[in-house]
This record gives sequence, C-alpha cells and structure tokens, in this order.
Amino acid sequence: QVQLVESGGGSVQAGGSLRLSCAASQSIFSISAAGWYRQAPGKQRELVAAISLAGLTNYADSVRGRFTISRDNAKNTVYLQMNSLKPEDTAVYYCNAGRFSSSDYVPYSSWGHGTQVTVSS
Repeated sequence: QVQLVESGGGSVQAGGSLRLSCAASQSIFSISAAGWYRQAPGKQRELVAAISLAGLTNYADSVRGRFTISRDNAKNTVYLQMNSLKPEDTAVYYCNAGRFSSSDYVPYSSWGHGTQVTVSS
C-alpha cells in the first residue's frame, strides 16, 4: 500500500505563507491525480485543491487565488503553496492520490497522518 507523508505545517500569523509537501512511498503521483484536504476541529474534511495528471487544477472557493497546488512526479511529491493565510485556514491538512470523474476529484483510500497548520490573527 502506498504511504503518504505530509510535512511543512506550522504556526504563522495571518497574512503569512507556508508550503506543504506530500511525499509518496511509490510513484503513485506519476499515474494519478492528487489532492489536498483539510479538517478543522468539529468540521468535516473538505477538499482544498486537486491537480490532474495533465496539470489541470481545481480549488475550493475559499482558497482560490491564495493557494497553489503543484506536483513533481520525479520526486513523487505534491505541494501546496499557501499564501495570505487566514485564521480560518487553521486545520490539519492531508494529501492523497485519486482520479477525476468528470470535473470531480475522487480520492483513493490511502491517507497520510496530516500536518497541522495554525494561523493566528
């Protein structure tokens, strides 16, 4: 089973930036789409951004224009650049591999342990 390891989280003030990384134990990202999710306390996990094999991207309305998802297939790694962070971005961030069904991103079953992002006002 593919293992996914997220890193790069931390504590920042509002307006700051962080870059998250997701490393896969196998070359899953060279044959799959990828996505970043987040889950805040007491809330459901939500899709933040996704990227297709061709490099097409989808973003949640709440992060569009501030976050950028990218991939490096040679390194089996997916990134999430987060700029202009807001307190409401505070959550545990998870990545996974998946596929697109029409325009909808569908995750596979493997999840990492996540990385905590905390944004203070």
